[in-house]
Amino acid sequence: MHFKQNKVLWAIAGLVYAFLYLPLLIVVIYSFNDSRLNAEWVGFTLHWYHVLFADEQMLSAARNSLVIALITSGIATFLGTMAGLAMYKYKLRLLPVLVLTPIAIPEILMGLSLLVFFVTLNFTMGFVSITLAHIAFCIGFVAIVVRARLQGMDEALVEAARDLGATPFNAFRLITLPLIMPGIVAGALMAFTLSIDDFVITYFTAGAGATTLPLQIYSMLKIAVTPEVNAISSLLMLLTLALIFIAGKLAPGALHAE
Repeated sequence: MHFKQNKVLWAIAGLVYAFLYLPLLIVVIYSFNDSRLNAEWVGFTLHWYHVLFADEQMLSAARNSLVIALITSGIATFLGTMAGLAMYKYKLRLLPVLVLTPIAIPEILMGLSLLVFFVTLNFTMGFVSITLAHIAFCIGFVAIVVRARLQGMDEALVEAARDLGATPFNAFRLITLPLIMPGIVAGALMAFTLSIDDFVITYFTAGAGATTLPLQIYSMLKIAVTPEVNAISSLLMLLTLALIFIAGKLAPGALHAE
């Protein structure tokens, strides 16, 4: 009976994983399809990757996304680390609500609220507005990772450093910071990943001429799903999975903290 239950569970798990990953596998396979249409498989080719790396619009959008993601991850990591430390040290009920609300609400609501905010301030929409929006969205994710790392830290080490005469700053610099550094790096990688492939918030906060990689892919999809779109999607997916894997290795419990 137990063996049959295990077989059923494995079968259900297999169907779920197939539903999740089979479409991604098809995208990767058809990026090598020797046909402009994705209706059927014609043959293997690397032509669409050559086309992709010769497409100046796509490369420009990729550069914009990389710059925005780097700035976002840097600032969001600093602010998110401070927020994670504050949530760990000060048990205030309102603080987690303020920090985590941006990641709990739907992205479309987040994007719309930021759009209204920028319009109210008469703020020029463009790369700066996209970056600010991404920072606001990513801070909470970094805070979750850092707080999870702090919860697994042995406070006795900090207390021992204080007993030996270390100042609060030196105890943080020499003990706490090195111990939570894997969580900080994991949070930075997560913020970078969330920023580089975000579409909804970017769509609401981008101005005229501000094109990122997800927006460029969306504009191409309005015409047709060509193998070039599959190629850039495959590369973006590979980058995202690699960063998530590294973040998971650096902070194994952080991704399941909430």
